[in-house]
Amino acid sequence: MKAQVFRGTKQLSYEELPIPVLEADEVLVKVKVVGLCQSDIKKILYSLYEPPRIFGHETAGIISAVGKEVKKWQVGQRVAVMHHIPCMRCSYCMSDNFSMCDTYKSIVTTAGFTPSGGGFAEYVKVPGHIVENGGLIPIPDNISFEEASFVEPTNCCLKAIKKAGVAPGKTVLITGTGPIGLMFVMLTKYFGGRAIATDLLPSRIEKAIEVGAEAAFDARDDYLSDRIQALTNGMGVDITLLAVPSDKAFFQALDCTRKGGKILFFAEFPERLEISIKPNILYRREIDLMGSYSSSYRLQNLASDIVFHRRIDVRNLISDHYPLKDLPQALEQAIMPTKDTYKILIYPHRA
Repeated sequence: MKAQVFRGTKQLSYEELPIPVLEADEVLVKVKVVGLCQSDIKKILYSLYEPPRIFGHETAGIISAVGKEVKKWQVGQRVAVMHHIPCMRCSYCMSDNFSMCDTYKSIVTTAGFTPSGGGFAEYVKVPGHIVENGGLIPIPDNISFEEASFVEPTNCCLKAIKKAGVAPGKTVLITGTGPIGLMFVMLTKYFGGRAIATDLLPSRIEKAIEVGAEAAFDARDDYLSDRIQALTNGMGVDITLLAVPSDKAFFQALDCTRKGGKILFFAEFPERLEISIKPNILYRREIDLMGSYSSSYRLQNLASDIVFHRRIDVRNLISDHYPLKDLPQALEQAIMPTKDTYKILIYPHRA
């Protein structure tokens, strides 16, 4: 099979590798489409992991082989793949902190080398722990592989939405309207909230309005706080979702979030970045700071329902399609997006 192998910082190698060999409890999936995620981009651009590895985790495809002990799944089934499943036994899992579970972090799907997702390959092997515990999700006949690849990122966004308490009557500021920010806009509207968005690209500001934002502004607007105050009867927003790793966006959030409001960090910031803040700002205004990392096992069925019943239409987020051999070019476009770049999808079996 062909795969894009991470061979070092900013180094991808399009190689021919053996198709993974299955153990008795494992499943082999022929990858039809995989989303290019910001976390994949960071892993390739920065020295975060030792090579060689095969990344890619927003995966949808067809089961092409099953181990002899696998009973619930058959060759030919269309599935979305969740690359993490928690143990459901440790203290973190008992507290619903599934993404902190060691099993969640260490057992992942693989196309070879150190397991790292494996979606950037023609075939990916799904370990027995994931096969048996809900990590394969059947795709309805009327749903495309492209749509199904959004189940995992939708879950991640849902986790943040739920943690921040987005609900009817809440006004939510979303900083950054790339694919994730736009999904936050759509989910905020779906759950009854009012979405206000910011970005630097005029096309993305327009796109935010198109997918459901009540208002959208240039993040460089010197009067941003005043505009948001005017939209919220002088209160400020109830919740800010930081969908870009920007300290400037954080300080804008402090200016725009009401007393007693919440600021949630969703984007992963550079490791060396430190943000200085006067504690009394949080103390006197009673602002809650929180983080949301990865997905939640509890929300897997809800994420599938939202995508498969088109409660939000993820097709509106897809902008570009690349064959696997052109992953480096897709990466370049994601790093330097054009005015119409949103979600980029990769096709391992497309020439």
